[in-house]
Amino acid sequence: MDPRPARGRPRTSGLSRAEQLRAAKRAQRSRERAAGIAAVEVRLPAGEAARLKAAMASPRFAAALADLLDDMVLDLERWPVLRELAWNRAGRWILAEEALGLYERNWRFVDLHRLGEPEAALVERLKARHGGGVLNA
Repeated sequence: MDPRPARGRPRTSGLSRAEQLRAAKRAQRSRERAAGIAAVEVRLPAGEAARLKAAMASPRFAAALADLLDDMVLDLERWPVLRELAWNRAGRWILAEEALGLYERNWRFVDLHRLGEPEAALVERLKARHGGGVLNA
């Protein structure tokens, strides 16, 4: 037996530190997938990346991000008339500007009785935000 006292933390696993770290990261990614959390890599200029990191510290960041995404991207599954107009698109999401363009180009096919209040409000919001207050139908 070595007469010198052990240094550092006691060894609690037969795995090396690097192997322990890999296993912990793998377990963390598995927990995040199970919770429905996905990592997204965003490439930004350094100044913008620093601003984003600072903004993420705010407790209101998630709500502000959700509002921004609601203004920029629409879920086709949520809007039935828009979904019919976008019948030839494979994806679930559509940019708000493209959605306004679909409404404008195909307005003659829109059944106003089927539009419903929420989707009519969406068209008004898109008109105000991306169409200068006008629907070019």
